[in-house]
Amino acid sequence: MAVAWLALATPPTIDTSEEKPGGDTTVFEEGLNAFSFPAANLDEEGRTNFAIGNSFFRRNWVEAPSSTSARDGLGPHFIARSCGGCHVQDGRGAPPNTFKNGITAEQPIGLLFRLSVLDAQGAPQHEPTYGEQFTNSAVQDVRPEGKVRIRYTELPGQFADGTRYSLRQPHYRFTDLGYGPMQPGTLVSPRIAPQMPGVGLIDAITEADILANVQQQAGRSDGIHGMANRVFNPFAGKDVVGRFGWKANTGSLAHQSAAAFNGDIGITSEKFPREDCTPKQKDCAAAPRGGEKGGSEIDNATLKKVIQYQATLAVPARRGYDNVDVRRGQALFAQAQCAVCHRPSHTTGASAFPSLRGQKITPYTDLLLHDMGKGLADGRPDGLANGQQWRTPPLWGIGLIPDVNNHSFLLHDGRARNTLEAILWHGGEADAARQEVLKMPKADRDALVKFVNSL
Repeated sequence: MAVAWLALATPPTIDTSEEKPGGDTTVFEEGLNAFSFPAANLDEEGRTNFAIGNSFFRRNWVEAPSSTSARDGLGPHFIARSCGGCHVQDGRGAPPNTFKNGITAEQPIGLLFRLSVLDAQGAPQHEPTYGEQFTNSAVQDVRPEGKVRIRYTELPGQFADGTRYSLRQPHYRFTDLGYGPMQPGTLVSPRIAPQMPGVGLIDAITEADILANVQQQAGRSDGIHGMANRVFNPFAGKDVVGRFGWKANTGSLAHQSAAAFNGDIGITSEKFPREDCTPKQKDCAAAPRGGEKGGSEIDNATLKKVIQYQATLAVPARRGYDNVDVRRGQALFAQAQCAVCHRPSHTTGASAFPSLRGQKITPYTDLLLHDMGKGLADGRPDGLANGQQWRTPPLWGIGLIPDVNNHSFLLHDGRARNTLEAILWHGGEADAARQEVLKMPKADRDALVKFVNSL
């Protein structure tokens, strides 16, 4: 099939509106700050709120008690001191990349680890000693939960034309445990911090649009059958379709943001009022709390500004969208059925932010859960998601990650060192697409990668 594309006199045409993946919110920016601009159509008031939210997104929170009660309450356990600590330059996190004797020599920041154990009925529960999330930092007089060690083994393979490649398989271990051993059989799920631009537009996609993807795929004969996760959204006060997180385990940008403040930085809010201190972590429970008069450590007004900042981060325009190789790569992307899960376009619906409403956008995601095979499995259920399912991640901005964050590590744990490796890790429902790529000659592979990196 790949050879047929090489024989085409002219590549298929594309919709020129794809140059602006965020619709009217799109900005024409590249380089280090490409992910950090406000939506192009944001009004003056919106830009003022954007700047205020940005300050709380980037600045470090401090330990309590502090003279600055608006920013105290860090921890007791935490991964980062700010949102920007994981999402550097509003970009993508990465696993540690320095090694000693084959093991990572640094502690991860933009890579977190969810923990759970299965009860007698097979339902996931928080690990009894270390809770829902492993944290490797702590405030004074509180023990860190421990350290993360990562090593990789190389898995060699080759394309049909004989070209060799190698994929790296991660292995995780927890050491220097502060509160004793974990329960045997603990399930561990690594999660990298994704790039931020466009999250407000994703939030504005209607549930009906997401569920339509389920119906469209239900009748397929090739085994590509995505499903929606359903989660309780504390801001809506009800179960909703999940859309954020690597397993679509949060139901809105507000839900995702407040949960991350709580789990990653240790900052409480109205909807997440408790620290994740387990019964064995008595020093954690006894640590001072921030905020005023025992209230939330981040108040509703400040949290709202942070959410608005994230929601109105602009998606950068595509580069070379009309390049002949990019256009041919897009045709190959569709031919290999990649565009079934990575659905190109949506139109946004209602939003608290007028600039995001009614925008034709091209995030390249169906926001559904798909079985990605044993190679990528974490074995950990999350809502309706099983241990082999992952949400289809949006692809927009992927080609600018090296400019913004000086790396190209992809997938949910950063194991893929580049776009092609990420494709080759696809299995399960995407295995047929992977097989098509393995058959492609180098010119086609290069065109495919060039297209993805133009997004």
